[in-house]
Amino acid sequence: MKVTVERQFAGRTLTLTTGELAKQAAGAVLVRYGDTVVFVAAQNGPSRPGIDFFPLTCDYRERMAAAGKFPGGFLKREGRPTTKEILTSRLTDRPIRPLFPEGYVEEVQVMSNVLASDGVNDPDVLSIIGASAALSIAPVPFQGPIGAVRVGLIDEQFILMPTRVELETSRLDLIVAGNKTSVLMIEGFGHQLPEEQMADAIMFAHRAITELCALQEELIQKVGCPKFTQSEIAKNPFDAILREKGYLRLQEAKVSGVKKDRSGATKELKTQLLEEFFPNGVTATSEGWTREQFASAFGNLESRVVRDLILEKKLRLDGRTLGDLRAVSCDVSLLPRVHGSAVFTRGETQSLATVTLGTVRDAQRVDGLYEEQSKRFMLDYNFPSYSVGECRPIRGPGRREIGHGALAERSVQSVIPSEEKFPYTIRVISDIMESNGSSSMASVCSATLALMDAGVPITQPVAGISIGLVKEGTRFELLTDIMGDEDHFGDMDFKVAGTQKGVTGIQLDLKIDGISEEIIRKTLEEARKARIELLKSMLSSIRRPRAEISANAPRLLRTKIDPSKIGLLIGPGGKTIRAIQEETGATIDINDDGTVMIACNKSEGAEDALARVEAMTEEIKVGRVYNGTVSSVKDFGAFIEIAPGKDGLCHISELATGFVKSVDEICRVGDKMQVKVVAIDDQNRVKLSRKALLIEQEQASSELPKEE
Repeated sequence: MKVTVERQFAGRTLTLTTGELAKQAAGAVLVRYGDTVVFVAAQNGPSRPGIDFFPLTCDYRERMAAAGKFPGGFLKREGRPTTKEILTSRLTDRPIRPLFPEGYVEEVQVMSNVLASDGVNDPDVLSIIGASAALSIAPVPFQGPIGAVRVGLIDEQFILMPTRVELETSRLDLIVAGNKTSVLMIEGFGHQLPEEQMADAIMFAHRAITELCALQEELIQKVGCPKFTQSEIAKNPFDAILREKGYLRLQEAKVSGVKKDRSGATKELKTQLLEEFFPNGVTATSEGWTREQFASAFGNLESRVVRDLILEKKLRLDGRTLGDLRAVSCDVSLLPRVHGSAVFTRGETQSLATVTLGTVRDAQRVDGLYEEQSKRFMLDYNFPSYSVGECRPIRGPGRREIGHGALAERSVQSVIPSEEKFPYTIRVISDIMESNGSSSMASVCSATLALMDAGVPITQPVAGISIGLVKEGTRFELLTDIMGDEDHFGDMDFKVAGTQKGVTGIQLDLKIDGISEEIIRKTLEEARKARIELLKSMLSSIRRPRAEISANAPRLLRTKIDPSKIGLLIGPGGKTIRAIQEETGATIDINDDGTVMIACNKSEGAEDALARVEAMTEEIKVGRVYNGTVSSVKDFGAFIEIAPGKDGLCHISELATGFVKSVDEICRVGDKMQVKVVAIDDQNRVKLSRKALLIEQEQASSELPKEE
């Protein structure tokens, strides 16, 4: 039976429909907002044998047909997911994953397909809403519903669900997901927004989220879905035993300043206890308890020890207090030949960043549901297995690497100079050399340092930090600069990047069912304190962007010509522009608006090419002096090329101050000659004079004071 609910939301109609499409799916919902339509299906299946984690898979795809387009390239069919699709898949996964009960290990898939795009409303937020609605009517223990909204900031006013056009002028692009009582996920990027204003934006979003939750509750009620309850999980007999036998020993093993020492001591204790219960490699005890139960109980014990240290003793694994940063070191200009490089180390997390400066031809073309765009700033993040002391197959970047790179990229994006001020295409690569927590925020720091080392005139340096949380009941503690174990056993990973003026990037991931406004505001304040401290350390290695770019980087010059003269510059069959490029060694790119970009490995070549372009395309004006070349000689005078393709006549009477019997007495074809434009007639013929310049020079000489 088809069921539809709808509501006016931010000036447009939001509609949820089920019972019409995909009737065999566990839950299927069609979400429409404006003329953007997203279909979301949720499906559950049996658990895989031996699995000890919740296998949730979220997949989001944009069909190009939704925007009336064909896929680009040779194959006219969508292939591997784009960066936008991967990021939206992660965006959909993050707020719904914490809302499944502990111990639930059945397979769950959520698939979102964009069926129609109006070019106004971005479908990414609709995917989250649709996933929540589909799971809420499916026979799974989903503790929803949740809502998600986008918030912009225009003229210091928060805008709910801004359109793509509004986002172009917005100082904020913020996505918030949550339930009726708390916030579950945040991802946003701003132009150095103060922490207080960012917190206000999050709470503005949460108030709107409650409306979306109410709409889904109406859908659930109309569908009449019985509430799914998970059967009680059998108690693990090892939990109590390991707590008695290993709690204090594990607590001692976990407290060390070095990750490798903690890991080694923990592994040694686990091996000792395992041998005690399963001697000689037996697979089960006499009571029938299994190794899998032991492994699960030991993981529970680790979690309990780490959380108790923080909540009860206010002590962290490496001995820091809750608000302390790990030791920070920074260095720049490590590598020869590259255009900029830096290494940023915070504790046992280290990022090596390199910068490459290129021309407009190096910009990334991005195609999708909307018009094709050119991307001139890129930050790529790599996480090799050696960074955590592991071996694994070497493949292309995974979802995590793409997500971390996008977070770091957009966190730095707002301080990149405009194309008019710095016309280079910029690529940053962050290679994680060592990892123990918050490598994405280390990438923000290393990227900032490398950009300054490359001479990119960023408006402000950016630093990033991750704040953790351990919460039980009403008690909670915030952890500044979390490590891997604190992230794993804690409840929150709240990343905040920004300048001394405000926040540029923010991302919240939770393992619990939401956090309050109090925690959000306190986290942002703690992050601000840590960020200022980080910036001080970073600026001790390089105070400001270098005045000059690397000698190995191409030289770029930019000018603007009359668009009507583009054809003149290109010449017949490209002859003119090819000649300039071959003679100067420069590369010339011309936009339809008349913008000309000139690139050359040598500054002399770039300047020579620029002079030729400007000479060819500028208006010839009376009174201006030109360094010309004699192109032909006649009885009545000489034709002189004062700009490529532009000749003027210097009459024989204007070649010298005295009588000239023959033009050959003064010049021949190919001679360089400085001349002055004295007239341009109605037919646009240019009249030149060398005599006028000679007279001016004689007068200037006569006016000089004579030596006594």
